[in-house]
Amino acid sequence: MANKEVNIGLIGFGTIGSGVVETFNLNQSIIEDKVKRKVNLKKVVDLDIETDRGVKIDPEKLSTDVNDILEDPDIDIVIELIGGYQPALKFILTAISKGKHVVTANKALLAKHWEEVMETAGENQVRIGFEASVGGGIPLLKPLNESLAANKIEAIYGIINGTANYILTKMADEQQDFHEVLKEAQDKGYAEADPTFDIEGHDTAQKLIILTKLGFGVYVKQEKFHVEGITRITLDDIEYAKELGCCIKHLAISTINDGELDVRVHPTMVDNKHLLASVNDVFNGVYIIGDVVGHVMMYGPGAGMMPTASAVVGDCMDIIEEMGRPITYGPPETRVTRIKNIDEMESKYYMRFAVMDKPGVLHAISEILSDLDISVDSFNQKGHEEGKFVPIFLVTHQATEKNIREAVKRIEKLETIKDEVLFIRLL
Repeated sequence: MANKEVNIGLIGFGTIGSGVVETFNLNQSIIEDKVKRKVNLKKVVDLDIETDRGVKIDPEKLSTDVNDILEDPDIDIVIELIGGYQPALKFILTAISKGKHVVTANKALLAKHWEEVMETAGENQVRIGFEASVGGGIPLLKPLNESLAANKIEAIYGIINGTANYILTKMADEQQDFHEVLKEAQDKGYAEADPTFDIEGHDTAQKLIILTKLGFGVYVKQEKFHVEGITRITLDDIEYAKELGCCIKHLAISTINDGELDVRVHPTMVDNKHLLASVNDVFNGVYIIGDVVGHVMMYGPGAGMMPTASAVVGDCMDIIEEMGRPITYGPPETRVTRIKNIDEMESKYYMRFAVMDKPGVLHAISEILSDLDISVDSFNQKGHEEGKFVPIFLVTHQATEKNIREAVKRIEKLETIKDEVLFIRLL
């Protein structure tokens, strides 16, 4: 295929698909100069080809029949941008079985069906490009998989959901509560009408599965690790974090120690001096530690029509330049011997209680913490109004998750405690 014209078929003419078409409109000559081939976006398929997307395209290239791509022997690369599990999986597997390379931004599908997709691709000697599935337009997955391949990856920390990051940033900057900021994010199009997937951490978890595979060579299903959202974070938590010199970020975390892999998604208190603390608004950032390179930070727009389209077209160019080269996804041999349970992790913890302001309450809490080998680093009571409930914030020294959870259970049983106890891990 050294001098053959390369034909591309695009399935899905929505927001990102429109960005792909526009990228070819803007930079066709740059793309072809780089790959030293004629590159033709031959066919674009969508159920709706009547709506004006605001981009120029030859009507002859549009079709509602996916077989115009899947059954065309001249199409070399199939871009899948319809999202979801089905029929996207069927289209991808069909394309692979016909010897076509595939580019996708579908992190949900990859997170759930990684093994099936990659095994099928290997059997048919085709490549899968998925740079756009994590971090939008940030060059992230190829650098992790290839540029850092001389390293043993030790840790990956990611802010990889723009909606959650936007909400936490606005809460901190404008002292608005969670529900106010969520509504604003929905009005601006940053959050879906049903935002559960973003604010409960599932989107972040799917992306972490991909990062973990590339960093540590092991595929970990979502049900195997702890996933927690941001819905319980209040302005009180945000403000107390500031007093501690921290901010609250929703982190994807994957680290290894002596073969034990620690994978989790949850709100985290991050020191303001840490690079991740500067990742605000809808931006994404991924912080990687390698044994040779040291600390690396990748930052940029995590979503959007043109940033994501940039990653999609970049994947196509990468495949065109290296069509004959086999590729592995992640290290060939994993160093992981087991996946740690969340109860085994150790951290400092921030805890928030609403307690009855009366004698003996703090003593009862202190006894519970002491009984579970949890020592307190700092303590703060906001206000003093005897007989009323007042907020108390404390930070522990290093403790195990198991003991913290047991402490929370016992404390919540006290008659002098109102509502649930919140705890947040410190980075």
